[in-house]
Amino acid sequence: MSDAGEPRPLAESLDRVAKSLGGPSAAALGAVFSSWADIVGAVVADHSWPISLARGVLVVGVEEPIWHTQLTFLQAEILERLGAVAGAGAVSRLEVRVRPR
Repeated sequence: MSDAGEPRPLAESLDRVAKSLGGPSAAALGAVFSSWADIVGAVVADHSWPISLARGVLVVGVEEPIWHTQLTFLQAEILERLGAVAGAGAVSRLEVRVRPR
């Protein structure tokens, strides 16, 4: 950690702010949002998107109820893939919400 008044790396500052808000590290957050299509596959990614990640809960928006059902069905597999991308424990649960884009 840097001394008071000394410049800090931006990633360190972002990580401290994210942690104070109950969020994951900046690297984990970036990995989840930038790798969404790789995590869920192109077809599912065309109809879903990550909204927020805090306290281990990833909120995902979907266009229609059928996609809510699909993501709920795939939740265990998605969580496993999220762990591989963002680190174990970064995401412990999905919360899927139907919302138009």
